[in-house]
Amino acid sequence: MARKKNSRNQKKKARPDQSPPLTVEGTASQDTPTPGTDFPIVGIGASAGGLAAFESFFSGMPTDADPDMAFVLVQHLAPDHKSILTELIQRYTRMRVSEVEDGMVVHANCVYIIPPGHDMAFLNGELHLMEPLKPRGQRLPIDFFFRSLAQDQHERAIGIVLSGTGSDGTLGVRAIKGEGGMVMAQKPSSTEFDGMPSTCINTGLVDYILAPAEMAIELIAYSSQAFSSASRLGSELVPTLGNALNKIFIIVRGQTGHDFSQYKSNSTLRRIKRRMAVHQIETLEQYIKYIQHTPDEVEALFRDLLIGVTSFFRDPEVFKILEEVMIPKIFEGKAPGSEIRIWTAGCSTGEEAYSIAILLVEYMLSLKQSYAIQVFATDIDSQAISTARTGLYPASVVNDISPERLARFFTVEGTDGSYHIHKSIRDLMVFSEQDLIKDPPFSRLDLISCRNLLIYMSPALQKKVLHLFYYALKPEAILFLGISEGIGESGDLFGVEDRKSKLFMRKIDIPGRRHRNLLPRITVADMATQLKVSGSQISKKSSLRELAEQSLLKQIAPGAMLVNDRGDLLFIHGHAGMFLELASGETGVNNILKMAREGLRSGLSSTLRKAVANKEITSCQGLRMKAGSSVTQVDVTVHPVSDSQLASATSPLYLVILKETPLPPANDPVPIDIPEGEDHLAARIQTLQNELQSREDDLRSTQEELERSNEEFKSFNEELQSVNEELQSTNEELETSKEEMQSVNEELATVNSELQIKVSELSQVNNDMNNLLAGTGIATVFVDTHMNIMRFTPYASQIIHLIESDQGRPLGHIVSNLVNYNQLAEDIQAVIETLIPKELEVQTREGTWFLMRIQPYRTIDNLIEGAVISFIDITEMVRTRDALHEANEQLRLAVVVCDSSDAITVQDLDGVITAWNPSAKKLYGWSEDEALQMNTRERIPQELREQELDNLAQLNQSRIPEAYHTQRITKDGKVIEVAIIASLLINEAKEVYAIATTEREVP
Repeated sequence: MARKKNSRNQKKKARPDQSPPLTVEGTASQDTPTPGTDFPIVGIGASAGGLAAFESFFSGMPTDADPDMAFVLVQHLAPDHKSILTELIQRYTRMRVSEVEDGMVVHANCVYIIPPGHDMAFLNGELHLMEPLKPRGQRLPIDFFFRSLAQDQHERAIGIVLSGTGSDGTLGVRAIKGEGGMVMAQKPSSTEFDGMPSTCINTGLVDYILAPAEMAIELIAYSSQAFSSASRLGSELVPTLGNALNKIFIIVRGQTGHDFSQYKSNSTLRRIKRRMAVHQIETLEQYIKYIQHTPDEVEALFRDLLIGVTSFFRDPEVFKILEEVMIPKIFEGKAPGSEIRIWTAGCSTGEEAYSIAILLVEYMLSLKQSYAIQVFATDIDSQAISTARTGLYPASVVNDISPERLARFFTVEGTDGSYHIHKSIRDLMVFSEQDLIKDPPFSRLDLISCRNLLIYMSPALQKKVLHLFYYALKPEAILFLGISEGIGESGDLFGVEDRKSKLFMRKIDIPGRRHRNLLPRITVADMATQLKVSGSQISKKSSLRELAEQSLLKQIAPGAMLVNDRGDLLFIHGHAGMFLELASGETGVNNILKMAREGLRSGLSSTLRKAVANKEITSCQGLRMKAGSSVTQVDVTVHPVSDSQLASATSPLYLVILKETPLPPANDPVPIDIPEGEDHLAARIQTLQNELQSREDDLRSTQEELERSNEEFKSFNEELQSVNEELQSTNEELETSKEEMQSVNEELATVNSELQIKVSELSQVNNDMNNLLAGTGIATVFVDTHMNIMRFTPYASQIIHLIESDQGRPLGHIVSNLVNYNQLAEDIQAVIETLIPKELEVQTREGTWFLMRIQPYRTIDNLIEGAVISFIDITEMVRTRDALHEANEQLRLAVVVCDSSDAITVQDLDGVITAWNPSAKKLYGWSEDEALQMNTRERIPQELREQELDNLAQLNQSRIPEAYHTQRITKDGKVIEVAIIASLLINEAKEVYAIATTEREVP
């Protein structure tokens, strides 16, 4: 469709200034105009609920003028379902709507719709279709298109995000804003699904938050302001109105504390112009007054000046060099455990800082050694730093990260499929808000990454920042800049490592060199040390053990306890308090081994264990139990309890008997040199050896049990690891399935919206058809191939006795109101078989005539699925036709009668004369008037009249003219014999005969 250019379009030939926008991390816009387009391209992304938003958006478009823009609609569509979006959108706009074909050239005042099952990109004024690389459920077509649109159209790119779930469009919005474009988002309260608009709004990059019906007016106003007067503003203001820009910088610095006066004027002016277009402000003076009274606009301008275009592993070829060449140099010569310090200046939302951290961790793991990695990431945008600290990114990051890294360093969180950076990477990061110009830098760094920040600074400021980096880096450390950046006049500070990848190395300090304008040497590590809080308060709890021991019964008695093979107490007999005590801490199952007093536990444990293993009575004597300050000797005996003795036991039980025995008498010390004491000393040594052997046995048993437990725990741990891996794999599969189901649900929601519109339209058409059929008064009956009634119009019930419940019944079962016609079913079947329509005139018992038409019932696919019987009332037509036929015959007879040379009379079956021609006047002698009066005057003799009536009756029966013979009398009294030589039947209701006579006189 040719675009009608008006005067405003002619002014738009001058392309606005193409200087790069001011971002913290981004790629400079190109100064060369994009070929093929000189009008804005509006990308509109939507998912579930987007159809209603599309309709509302285009319904709000003015109809009295062309918008002078092109609109490209990108929606999540089911790849296996033919979209009818083009047909639906065409109803709401007078612009031409087309489904995109590969390589289609974009024209203004046209709407283009992505086809199902494709990704779409914009390049040099053309739309290109591509096969999706991601599986269904992980595709992000809106982000893909928005990014290509931003890279191709720069400030002429406009993005609109409408209803939908998930986060598709968020990264695309960031790319459009980074190139100086404009972004709109649907107001969440007006959406069916607010996931996509809300995620974009949370970035703080959206210029307009409106309902779809309100967007068109603001969009046209913005386009008119940004791409007409803005071009003149861009070419005239920079050299002449620098003072006005300085006033704006003063206002921004006063509110935010950040100075942009040393940044490139073209870059900052582009952002200011865009904010002026948003608010429909034409001059810088008006904008200065506006921001003086609107602090929120100052904050919005500040955010616009700081828009960062960043992504994980941006410029993959450059990061490949960094990974394979530079990072190994950083680790080279460093001992395991040493510190590696990295600084990412202007980190924006943290993607690049995390990317470098991931490369460092991967290389460290490949070395199988540990290093203290610390990555400092700074930016002056507090919102960006907050996002970076959180480490939560939209699902669209899957386009920038390999599946291996995604699975290794990220976890899926939330219902929208967002990805959270793994804690092992996040613990390496230190994010802080920092102004590179005025805040102190870090020091002793191995790598500084400052990509796409210097391009927005003036040469003097660039030089100052490079000196700052020289100070912060170690000798022979690495400086990593953006593709469009360089070291300029600072070649004496840095050497080139890889010019294409913009990797530089700090030169070794030259003796006597002095670096001025450097900030104080204060590092974040030093500040962190000063702020560190050491020590902690430890609450002490007084022990109740001593109090419990003092409260034990002074009198003790032998006791017995019934336990299971683990030592759990099931029953206590007698006084057992002297042998057992409650353990400190949380109470649970009472266990004799845990409750045994000091000195008793080891022997009791070994004795119980032997009894369990051997299934026999086991005893241990001479155990020295410490109870408070005294020592008591105890004998332990364990008896297995058989199942017959306790049939209800589910596991073997054991009876533990604890018996106090007297201590051996204390002996006086015997001097070593007295021979009499040798026997006593030998006995004492033997006793100690027995105790030592018992302890060794207990220790060995404990060690064996510990080893066995360790093996069980190891096996159990392996099983848990296996289960954990299976669960992790299952969780990944479920996450993938969830993403696929979410995508399918969005596609189904879109299809459902289209089908709902179709159903509504079909319902309206059905209502119109019913009213049409009812209003025309035509009786119509639809039958299928089995002669079953499908539907009928109300008027049909007067001809064929039908009621609503007759639908589905055979037509032959219904009583017809037609007379002299009983082959309706046969005629319908013949039409279905031969496909030849049939028409008949039928009459009802009430005398109403109908034209009955039987036609085949054809579907859209030209299939025969029955017949359509229609009855058209032709009663008046039949009556008119009969009357006309009679009149025509009478007229023809009158002409014949008048012009004939024979004597012709016309009379009915009763002999009443209705016509009399001139020849009859000559023959009979009476005029026509006199002849017509003879019917009442009975001028004809009675006997002749009776004979004539008999002849007429005979003629009516035989239809033979020769059957009519009679005699008549002329006026002068002659008797003549008359024979009919011709007769004509006019109609069946009233038989009239024209009689041509031949006469002879009767002697």
